[in-house]
Amino acid sequence: MRSAACGAGRLTRRVTHAHGAGRSGLGTLIEASALNSAGDAMVTVALAGTLFFGLDVNQARGQVALYLLVTMAPFALVAPLIGPALDRMRHVRRYAVAATFAVRGLLCWGMAGAVAHNDPITFLPAAFGVLVTSKAYGVLRAAVTPQLLPEEITLVTANARASFAGLIASSAAAPAGAGLAVLIGPGWVLRIGTAVFLLGIVFAMGLPRRVDLPDAGEAPPADSQDLGSEPADSGTAPPARHWRTLPRVGPVVAEAMQANAVLRALSGFLVLYLAFLLREERFDPVSHNLALGLLAAFAGAGGLIGTALGAWMRARAPRLIVTATLGAVTAVTAVSALFFGLWAALAVALAAGLGQVLGKLSMDAVVQREIGEEVRSSTFAVTETLHQLAWVVGGLLGLGMSIVADGRVAMAIVAAALALSLGLLLTRRAGAHRRVRPGPGAPIKDAGTRMRAPG
Repeated sequence: MRSAACGAGRLTRRVTHAHGAGRSGLGTLIEASALNSAGDAMVTVALAGTLFFGLDVNQARGQVALYLLVTMAPFALVAPLIGPALDRMRHVRRYAVAATFAVRGLLCWGMAGAVAHNDPITFLPAAFGVLVTSKAYGVLRAAVTPQLLPEEITLVTANARASFAGLIASSAAAPAGAGLAVLIGPGWVLRIGTAVFLLGIVFAMGLPRRVDLPDAGEAPPADSQDLGSEPADSGTAPPARHWRTLPRVGPVVAEAMQANAVLRALSGFLVLYLAFLLREERFDPVSHNLALGLLAAFAGAGGLIGTALGAWMRARAPRLIVTATLGAVTAVTAVSALFFGLWAALAVALAAGLGQVLGKLSMDAVVQREIGEEVRSSTFAVTETLHQLAWVVGGLLGLGMSIVADGRVAMAIVAAALALSLGLLLTRRAGAHRRVRPGPGAPIKDAGTRMRAPG
């Protein structure tokens, strides 16, 4: 048993540190991301039973709707407050990453006691804090990835590796946590989550020192461009720093954010619509619980496939990937509306999981490539907020439509909405290219490339 565990550990390290990732420090960040996802999965599993499976359908709808609204509350802090704060903490990023693990570890321990004593006054603020710090970690991970990028791989591949490690870790932790919740209770699952988060501190502090960038007034390191980041335009004024001011992004970043918001809304819609549909309607010879298990498995498999594709393609055209992903998901949803049944529902869940992950990987690469270090954390905070809002809106629509619409009607409506979104995206892109088309003899500039000041 010990030799098998050691062998698995060595294999994992070889995979995460391959192609220069170990030399640059990216491998350590990937391992920290795996622990982050495992800990979050433990928290989710420990709390999931009271929201869905322990109640009848009507009660579950109300509880899930309330939960969706509560999950939006942390994002009222992430975009206007936490993002700019993280931008100002660029010189202590390692400590900021470690702090997200430490805070969640302490809060999990407090939640464990609150669950055991049925204490909502302690439990709800702790759950809120876990959500906030979890999103803060995601913002930090995306912001520091370009600083750790080796020459051998692209940003999409680096993002895919981190996401793939997270998916594998959460896929292993979730069923283990579910089994432990039955055997020893959710309180002990939360305590195990505390241990996982505390272990994450070790990996966070193991990141190389170059993730701690100089303060805004100091010169950037000479090798920053080699690590995948672009310098801020030397001839432009620094961006506004007011807490109510969102960072300005170019058309390429805005386009990627909008496409991913559509994919996130689709994911939220399908998860909740299909979950309640499969609880209420029977697709013989499959039982309700088996159908729900298959739905979760296919959605998870879609995420794994999307992550693997991102790593395999080594894509240098993330903008194209976002558009192609939205088009493919639209086609699958339209076909599922025509032949709706259990297998059609599973197919669209697979496509939505794949589309959400692959689109997110590509969008992260667009932001990492197009946005300077000075506002990168703020931009990622805005994207996280936008996407969570889209997921919640999609989920609430799915809850409502599960009451009034059958599968064919719901999928047809969703396919039409996706087709409209894709058409608007392509039309806007064509208009942008026409506006920047140069005259005779003028140099050609890509509409999506960030302009640099002369000299």
